[in-house]
Amino acid sequence: MKFGIFYELQLPRPWGPDDERQLYQNALTQVELADRLGYDYAWEVEHHFLEEYSHSPAPEVFLGAASQRTKNIRMGHGIVQLTTNPPQRVAERIACLDLVSNGRVEFGTGESASITELGGFDRDMETKREIWEDAIRCIIPMFEDKGVALDTKWHKMPMRNVLPKPVQKPHPPLWVACSQLETIEMAGRRGMGALGFQFLSADAAHAWVHAYYNSFTKRQEKLCDYQTNPNIALVSYFMCAETDEEARRRADGATFFQFALRFYGASAGRKRPDPYTVNMWDEYNKWKRENPEAAARALSGGLIGSPETIRRKLRKFQASNIDQVILLNQAGKNAHAHICESLELFAKEVMPEFHAAEPAHQEWKQKVLAGEIELEEIDTQPFRDRYGTNSVQPQVAAE
Repeated sequence: MKFGIFYELQLPRPWGPDDERQLYQNALTQVELADRLGYDYAWEVEHHFLEEYSHSPAPEVFLGAASQRTKNIRMGHGIVQLTTNPPQRVAERIACLDLVSNGRVEFGTGESASITELGGFDRDMETKREIWEDAIRCIIPMFEDKGVALDTKWHKMPMRNVLPKPVQKPHPPLWVACSQLETIEMAGRRGMGALGFQFLSADAAHAWVHAYYNSFTKRQEKLCDYQTNPNIALVSYFMCAETDEEARRRADGATFFQFALRFYGASAGRKRPDPYTVNMWDEYNKWKRENPEAAARALSGGLIGSPETIRRKLRKFQASNIDQVILLNQAGKNAHAHICESLELFAKEVMPEFHAAEPAHQEWKQKVLAGEIELEEIDTQPFRDRYGTNSVQPQVAAE
């Protein structure tokens, strides 16, 4: 199993004049530390207009800076929004980042799941999948040494040679965001890595890994001629400390993250309120005061606990044959010092066991891809809660 770290760059109110700069600098320091500690990936989102939830509209800038402070960790776009960016600009940005990072880019793609974001770029929820598929078909040829002309329903460009070209050939590994669990099956069918931005039990992970690899091996329908990327990665809330109690005390940001997801997820198109009209941090603390048991329960899920507790939980995920667990540590007002200590303790006490098992996992995967191991077709219907069984409940958060 491999491990990534994940950044939304959350910044709850109240906002001080230096808070955004400090947020970015702390996150870069954390990525630099993770590289030294042997983590495999650093994933950075692209979001627009999502106050408090994410202050990260330009992941290529953040990842470009991180690439100059690191040597080995992979620079993951988690994701580039293909609905809100012209495909030629995306191809240029990915290639430039691949050059400055010496070939360490992971090309995660997605649509955006919020009408607040899409509407800011004159896009809508109904056509976003169609635009994403069209953009993939447009971008992939741009990585080749040739000119490309675009004349589709959504994208126009006269013949041009999109420069530069990426280091990795034929292109950086291709992923798609799976903000809805059903998209994991779609990712397998399209031959792309699945970035599962949800929070699952080990049983659910087992079912979705089977669904993904069965789609990849039996029902694959690529959108165009790209190199496939058989990988499934799932995000988990994360905080590692010497004791379970201390880890939960330090991980309040995970509950804020869940609250914000549920708060906005209850609205049509996950629409956000108008700018400056809602203080999400105040709303969260109000909910927490009124629902102390639910708040405590939210921290019982994910990878939050002592090294032994996390090790025990990860062994269940390992049995499901997840390729990568992406650790969500920077959330809410989690302290920079605690995040760094968590990364260090996990790398020392937990990660070596699972890194050591990676060759055996790769052997299993190659047998699955070659048809030597046939996976059961598991019904995923019972495993479609994208928030996890211990999370903040939507009807509560939306009140």
